[in-house]
Amino acid sequence: QVQLVESGGGLVQAGGSLRLSCAASGRSFSAYVIGWFRQAPGKEREFVAAITGRRTNTYYEDSVKGRFTISRDNTKDIVFLQMNSLQPEDTAVYYCAMRSSGFVEVNWNRYDYWGQGTQVTVSS
Repeated sequence: QVQLVESGGGLVQAGGSLRLSCAASGRSFSAYVIGWFRQAPGKEREFVAAITGRRTNTYYEDSVKGRFTISRDNTKDIVFLQMNSLQPEDTAVYYCAMRSSGFVEVNWNRYDYWGQGTQVTVSS
């Protein structure tokens, strides 16, 4: 079993930056795909970014590509989401999730473990 905990959310003005962290405990997730998802009020959970385990290949939703960077430190079981040039439409609860597979999946229901979420609010 693995437990995931997100941190780093907060309130930021448009154009600002935040770095989210996803930490694992109970079992290492270094060999597994980790995805970041977000959910705004009244909207479906959507894919943001993902990173594979050993090769650290990265994937991004089009609207965040060039602004967000996903990375991982497998020696510490931490995955980061660096978010730059934040815009109000980025406001959401951000979740990290682990998929028990080496294949990236953009559908949230294909992930097996989830953190509790961290709120990101971007003001104009």
